Amino acid sequence: MRTRLLRWLFPFLLLTLAAPAGFAQSAPARVYSQAELDQMLAPIALYPDALLSQILMASTYPLEVVKAARWSDVHPGLQGDDAVRAVEGEDWDPSVKSLVAFPRVLAMMDERLDWTQSLGEAFLEQEPYVMDTIQRLRERALASGNLASNDGMLVSQEGGLIVIEPANPLVVYVPYYDPLLVYGGWWWPAYPPVRWAPWPGYYVRPGISVSIYLGGGVRISTGFFFGAFDWRDRRVNIVRQTFYYRPTTVIERRHVEELRRGAPVRWQHEAEHRRGISYRSPALIQRYPERARPAPVQRETRGRSQPAPVRRIQPAPTQRTQPAPVQRETREQTRPAPVQRETRPRAQPQQRQQQQDRQTRGEPRRDETRDAGPRQDNQRQDDQRQQGRGRRDN
Repeated sequence: MRTRLLRWLFPFLLLTLAAPAGFAQSAPARVYSQAELDQMLAPIALYPDALLSQILMASTYPLEVVKAARWSDVHPGLQGDDAVRAVEGEDWDPSVKSLVAFPRVLAMMDERLDWTQSLGEAFLEQEPYVMDTIQRLRERALASGNLASNDGMLVSQEGGLIVIEPANPLVVYVPYYDPLLVYGGWWWPAYPPVRWAPWPGYYVRPGISVSIYLGGGVRISTGFFFGAFDWRDRRVNIVRQTFYYRPTTVIERRHVEELRRGAPVRWQHEAEHRRGISYRSPALIQRYPERARPAPVQRETRGRSQPAPVRRIQPAPTQRTQPAPVQRETREQTRPAPVQRETRPRAQPQQRQQQQDRQTRGEPRRDETRDAGPRQDNQRQDDQRQQGRGRRDN
């Protein structure tokens, strides 16, 4: 009897022990505590769902967020669709491109880069907990009476879940609020919520307070957002293609038909858009190892120099030897060279006296002795004859 009982209980005990282990392996490891998640999500948990989903995506690419914020600073007059179309040529992730439509959001993320990086890694590694934290924060704001529908936002409850959408799908308001007030007090004294300086128009006075301030709306086109929350499965999905979101990777192209049919596709992180920024979590380092990034395909523009065309090598043509042309003589060429007379150096006074003495003696001059040959003999005979005549006359 005992043997039969043990045989029946043994498989049941194995299943009981294996179930928690399998559940622990499937559940993501907690990196940030609940207090830290409340702290980092408090200032954005009351944003419209579509905008918040793409903020979470963009936070995983902190360096591109910085580039987009710098671009927005240089172009302060652009927002909405105009700004997104202006950065179409940039190689940023679509979620980052979408945020140039909301310069205030980019400015906040750029101001707190450490917060942006922590938010991105918490979303990558603890996505279900991030989704649950957003819902709990909304429940606190709703219970305190500070979260309700207004002219800019629609707040609804669907099966115990709180959904926030723009009242007008073509105008999106980015809310500003003080996390210390909107949630009815803060419950983590050691982890105060992240806060930004109040926007122009937001004020708090004794007895009169603005819980949520909307400011100016941003006009967008129909179907501007491509991301959405799947609250049931606690994840972020891609629900449509937009003019700035076009599937490029192999995994995304695989789901193009599903998107066209309206079937949502789970968003996937592209490690190439990290631009060399390392992950803090060891689990993320193992999940997204650094890979060699392929060079982006550059579109040819008018200003860029085109590559030189490939030329076919042809045999050199035979060159015929032509006779040199006959040069006619010109007058200048036929003129004889002028005869240069030899200039004899003038004799010095002492040399002149020696020459005169030689002449009186009948000796030849030095310049006359230069001529060699029979002339010398003839000259000597003439000199001797003249000397003999002179003696006879005397």
